[in-house]
Amino acid sequence: MTPWPDRVLVVMAKAPRPGRVKTRLSATYSSAATVDLYRCLLSDTLTLGLSLEDTAVAVMAPAGDLDDLMPLLPPSVTAVAQEGAGLAAALASVFATFTRDRPRRVLAFNSDSPHLPARLLDDAFDALSTHDVVAGPTDDGGYYLVGATASHEGLFDPLPMGTGGALASLASNAAALQLTLRLTGEWFDVDVAGDLERLAAMLREDRSLAPRTAACLQSWSLSGAQTTAQPSRQDTP
Repeated sequence: MTPWPDRVLVVMAKAPRPGRVKTRLSATYSSAATVDLYRCLLSDTLTLGLSLEDTAVAVMAPAGDLDDLMPLLPPSVTAVAQEGAGLAAALASVFATFTRDRPRRVLAFNSDSPHLPARLLDDAFDALSTHDVVAGPTDDGGYYLVGATASHEGLFDPLPMGTGGALASLASNAAALQLTLRLTGEWFDVDVAGDLERLAAMLREDRSLAPRTAACLQSWSLSGAQTTAQPSRQDTP
């Protein structure tokens, strides 16, 4: 097995295929546009991870997605197949895989928050020096990252992933397992059109936060990307 360092950032990913990624945006944007957006988000997320010092970056995805993902990954990023189906199983697989040989600080990070300040990732790694579990809350009741130094059976099961109860469920499971949990700063990921509009506004102010995503959004034409009623001009990514 790869001799992983003490800090490993694992990006949770899927193959960029229509109907597989950014499905909650499909009511507003075309499938081609959402797939293109996902590629850009993933690329910028990996760039963010690689900017961290003393940190290895890996991608975890379903085994059947790896062939499509491999060409999108920088040479220094390792792709690993998850065990089991669904996000809860994937998260459990992260910690079973990357702490199998010894305890280490591991973060499972979503692939659609490339605009996250790097300091929040560093804060999460630091939290694992004193806590069993760390989570980065989103403003919709979920979380954009979760970290641990070991695998804890039952931490993610049952877990209502994709719902407003995900963070509460994680906290409840951690308490039941007598694990200490620390929350980092709140942030947002890109799930629905409102999230994308919020990100687009940030990138208009500072495209360096996620340059490939900024270029992607700038290249979209209203007629080509959008499939429903168009928002006002100032709200359009």
